[in-house]
Amino acid sequence: MSIRPVDHTSRAVPTIEGAGVHLNRVFGFGDANETDPFLLLDDFRNERPEDYSAGFPWHPHRGIETVTYVLSGTVEHSDSLGNTGRLGAGDVQWMTAGSGILHQEMPEGNASGQMHGFQLWANLPSSLKMTAPRYQDVQGGEIPEIVDDDGTRVRIVVGSFWGKTGPVDGIAADPQFLDISVPAGVKKTFPVDTYRRAFAYIFEGAGAFADASQPTGVLLEKEVAGQEVNIRDMSGNRTLVRFGNGDEVTVQAGPEGVRFLLISGAPIQEPVAWHGPIVMNTRAELETAFRELRNGTFIRAQH
Repeated sequence: MSIRPVDHTSRAVPTIEGAGVHLNRVFGFGDANETDPFLLLDDFRNERPEDYSAGFPWHPHRGIETVTYVLSGTVEHSDSLGNTGRLGAGDVQWMTAGSGILHQEMPEGNASGQMHGFQLWANLPSSLKMTAPRYQDVQGGEIPEIVDDDGTRVRIVVGSFWGKTGPVDGIAADPQFLDISVPAGVKKTFPVDTYRRAFAYIFEGAGAFADASQPTGVLLEKEVAGQEVNIRDMSGNRTLVRFGNGDEVTVQAGPEGVRFLLISGAPIQEPVAWHGPIVMNTRAELETAFRELRNGTFIRAQH
């Protein structure tokens, strides 16, 4: 067994999307080869309704799949095919945009105004770019959760892990999507298929990945007493960790424990032509998609 080394760490970057939603972009719109088969991950976490309530009004997608995982608040969604739904805390929606869909997503905070969730974009191979759109809406109670003897908790959203299988299936990237909580001071190793691209996204607490004995944070420049200094940020909050090759991921939890998404998938290794919410293989395919948006032929008849 070989532990995957840490290839790269970075912090999510604040950005504004939709009609003015303040969120943090973990990765996206960069070199798609670095995270293949995944294209983008957004962390939408906010306690100010004015910073998210305008939501994501009608917009198109083609050539990708999206997973929306809600931790707090709700997300109302509807689309051009007449589908509607509501995602609550703990719920998941996996949408295959395929040949094309127009939809909207409107967030609403909980009783305290808090809204928190993630959206991940996964690429589709050329053979499935124009497949029929579909949804998989999963209630939080359907997602298996395993609690190990040391208190480690794993929610299995997609894929199989520790003898349990998540409820979402038929995804082109054959991903594994886990929500993992490791208690304070615990060192834990998790298997990851050797042939998958893998990353972790820490969103609570702190932890050290790879075979390290002490938790360390991301090296950041901060101003202290009027001077720029490099310090280790121990919060672990909004930290992306990309891994190299191997078949295990090891984490040492910090003094407050650590919670993170562990996501892996099989690389597609195809050309990517990408503009906004549409991801194809060639520039010509992109131009066709936007021409169809303009002339009203973007949505294909469903059989």
